[in-house]
Amino acid sequence: MSIVTISRGSYSHGREVAEKVAQRLGYECIAREVLLEASEQYNVPETKLLEAIQNAPSVLDRFIYGKERYIAYIQAALLRHFRKDNVVYHGMAGHFFVRGIPHVLKVRIIADLEERIRIVMEREKVDRKEAIKYIEQLDEERRKWSRYLYGIDTWDPSLYDLVIHIRKLSVDDAAEIICRTLELEKFRTTPESQKAMEDLALAAEVKAAVAASRPDAEVSCKDGVVLVKLRAHESMEQAISKEVREAVRSIEGIKDLKVEIVPSTLFEM
Repeated sequence: MSIVTISRGSYSHGREVAEKVAQRLGYECIAREVLLEASEQYNVPETKLLEAIQNAPSVLDRFIYGKERYIAYIQAALLRHFRKDNVVYHGMAGHFFVRGIPHVLKVRIIADLEERIRIVMEREKVDRKEAIKYIEQLDEERRKWSRYLYGIDTWDPSLYDLVIHIRKLSVDDAAEIICRTLELEKFRTTPESQKAMEDLALAAEVKAAVAASRPDAEVSCKDGVVLVKLRAHESMEQAISKEVREAVRSIEGIKDLKVEIVPSTLFEM
C-alpha cells in the first residue's frame, strides 16, 4: 500500500505512465477529478482552480492571496484521496502537498523536446515554431508558479525519488520501474506514516475552510490537534478565534483547535 505522485512537463507521457501503473497495481488513478471535486465542494469555477495551478501569480494575486485560496481547496480535495491510500496522481502540485510523507513515491517524467514538439503539433494542429513557443511558455509558467508559492523549482531532480526519461525507456518500461520501486519497504504505508497523512489531510481541510476569509492562515496538525496561526492585532484575537471555530465546526476528526494570533506590525502602525 502506497501513493505515487507523477510530475511531468507538458506533453511528456506522464498520463500514460500513471494510467499503466494504476492498472497494474489496481490503484485509483486521479488527475482532473480533484479539480472537479474542489470546484463542487467550495463553489469555485473549475477554470479558476485550473489557472491557480498552471499560471504564475500576478501582482494582484500576491496582494490578495488569490491563488493560495484556490490551492488550499485543491490540496484538501487531493489529500482526501491520499488518506485512502493506493492512489496514483498525475498533474501539478501533488508532490508539493505531501513533502515529508514517507510512503509517497515521487516521480518525475521527462521527454525529449523533439518528442514534445511532435505531440503538440499533432494535438494542437500548429506548426513547429508555434509548438516550441507553446511548450516554452507552459514550462516557464509552471516554474514561476512553484518558485513563488513554494520557493522551489519543479525541474530540480532532488525533489523526486525517481526521474524517468521517456526516450530509450518506453511508457511500459517506466511503469515497470515504478511498480518495482514500490516493492521496496521504505515506500510501504506504516501506521506512523498513515497517521502523518491523516494529520496533513486534516490540516488541509481546516486551511480550506478558513481560506475564503483568512487565506494567509498557517495551519498544522499533530495527533488531531489543529493549530491555526494568523497575523493580526492582538485586540482581534477573540473575534478571529470565534470566526475560525465557526468555519471548521463541521470538520470531523479535530480533537482540539488552537488559534494563535501573531502580532503584526502592519496593524500596529
